[in-house]
Amino acid sequence: MTILLSDPRVAAVPVQECDEPLVALDARFGPARALVRAGLAGRLESAASWLPRGVRLRVVEGHRSVTAQRAIIAAYSAEVCRARPGVSPYHLHHLVARFVAPIDVAPHVAGAAVDLTLVDACGDELDLGTRIDATPERSAGACFTAAANISTDARAHRLLLGEVLGSAGLVNYPTEWWHWSYGDRYWALLTGAGHAVYGPLEGLPREGAA
Repeated sequence: MTILLSDPRVAAVPVQECDEPLVALDARFGPARALVRAGLAGRLESAASWLPRGVRLRVVEGHRSVTAQRAIIAAYSAEVCRARPGVSPYHLHHLVARFVAPIDVAPHVAGAAVDLTLVDACGDELDLGTRIDATPERSAGACFTAAANISTDARAHRLLLGEVLGSAGLVNYPTEWWHWSYGDRYWALLTGAGHAVYGPLEGLPREGAA
């Protein structure tokens, strides 16, 4: 059974903030130079080293401000309302949380998550089935990690992504093939950790590059 970020069990996970800094990923992970917690950066380094020659990770987003998260929640809520006129507030919250995390449990707001894909040696994106941030409505559910309506190549690439990131200790949010996290409340619940080590923050100074 899929556990959504709106599940009360996620919010119930305690946070023991370790005060780890945000660091900027270097150019090997793409031009975004995304900010992530230092421990997550190290795990991404490990995952990247396990990829086949000629294949690289490209991180397009890491830490996200509370303001940005609220804007995404509002925009997607409007999209869901357009697709489902008359949807109740309860069901709207549930549907939105499939795709955008509530502020208090949002892995991006904690600097604990990345949105990423795979690219070849020329920097061209491999086929992963949808673009990053494709909504369930616009992709007919192909954004779900285990979606059946994707190509054989896309399935193989998602499996490869899962193999290296999972081996590095990250967990996937199953409605978004591109979203992986470490150290946040969702990660703690899925892995059985006693607590999260990264909680929501508005941002810390860059302290070097990872």
